[in-house]
Amino acid sequence: MERTFEELVDEGASASVDGWDFSWLAGRATEERPSWGYQRLLGERLALASAALDVQTGGGEVLAGVAGSFPATVVATESWPPNVAKATALLHPLGAVVVADPDEPPLPFADGAFDLVSSRHPVEPHWAEIARVLRPGGTYLAQHVGPASVFELVEFFLGPQPRARLARRPEADAEAARAAGLEVVDLRSERLRMEFRDVGAVVYFLRKVVWMVPGFTVDAHRDRLRELDARIRAEGPFVAHSARFLIEARKP
Repeated sequence: MERTFEELVDEGASASVDGWDFSWLAGRATEERPSWGYQRLLGERLALASAALDVQTGGGEVLAGVAGSFPATVVATESWPPNVAKATALLHPLGAVVVADPDEPPLPFADGAFDLVSSRHPVEPHWAEIARVLRPGGTYLAQHVGPASVFELVEFFLGPQPRARLARRPEADAEAARAAGLEVVDLRSERLRMEFRDVGAVVYFLRKVVWMVPGFTVDAHRDRLRELDARIRAEGPFVAHSARFLIEARKP
């Protein structure tokens, strides 16, 4: 029997959103992955490193996925308490230390402490701090969120966002990295198809990725959720596009 609007919304509203695992969306939403394979690249860099730092690690899932390549020293930072707890439980048994950090400068590490700094989808990269904690010859490898990511969904709820569409440009991060004294050795960007197959998946996604629609709640957005539910039932999955870019920068 087809589930009702209320049943779908309740499912999305009651599911746990701790950590950075999106497996709850299996069968309900899909997202293409970037062609460069960030986790594989991270594993290759970790295998060559002696001391590595993963900034804004979330629940530690990405870093844990390359545990076989860990160097002797691995540290991860995270600001959100539920994610700190989850990352600690996941990464400590693998030999990585998790540090609770507010994601604001300065990083709580000495100059030149790491030969690899990594991050997957940081809220904001603090380039001067990244450069400071890298050793000469060290590398920053990251996958960042690009401009107007998932804005089909954002603008469905918030209306046109012309100024916000200009943020998170790959070229701007590359310029900021160079201004901090780093050499950008790789910069690639892609837009990737996403599909939301029911309104419960949208509720879950917006609860988890809280900066997409700031202040999102089911009660405050129930009318738009009903419209979206009707649209999906009539037309099929709601299609959006995520924006991702890979950036690799080296400290001379």
